[in-house]
Amino acid sequence: MAEVIVTTEGSIRIIELNRPEKRNALNDELIAALKSALREADADESLRAIVIRGAGKDFCSGADLASIQKIAGATYEENVEDARSLAELFELIRKVRVPVIAAVHGRALAGGCGLATACDLVIATRSARFGYPEVKIGFVPAMVAAILRRNLGEKKSFELQTQGLEYSAEEACRLGLVNTLF
Repeated sequence: MAEVIVTTEGSIRIIELNRPEKRNALNDELIAALKSALREADADESLRAIVIRGAGKDFCSGADLASIQKIAGATYEENVEDARSLAELFELIRKVRVPVIAAVHGRALAGGCGLATACDLVIATRSARFGYPEVKIGFVPAMVAAILRRNLGEKKSFELQTQGLEYSAEEACRLGLVNTLF
């Protein structure tokens, strides 16, 4: 099964995370497929926007637990490379020449919330949920710290990163994580 499903509707490229059985959890293969799809879209002069969405019940649940377990036994260099790969994805989203829109339904948690936050705009269903709960198991969402700070300001971003709370779509909209509810 393909990690992402790529379609085009008019001048809009749709990149769908395609690991619904894992709540679209991020692993090395999905991150690589996302980067590849974004690069291809960026090269297509006919496109005016890119939409990232998730297959199944959730947008993205964050890092795949199997990936976390694998990296726990990795060397320092392997851990740095793993972090660099996700950072490259977030940077690529910022550098693409057209707006990248996260269309969120279900949950966008941890790295999934980070993926949405990295996008230029976030639209969400009213039933969507957002948050950075990884702090509850000893992980700091450091990869998204600069993105959150740029989008929300220092105090609000610190609050989101350290409390580990889950927010409704309406709360996320009030906080500035979400632009529009549908």
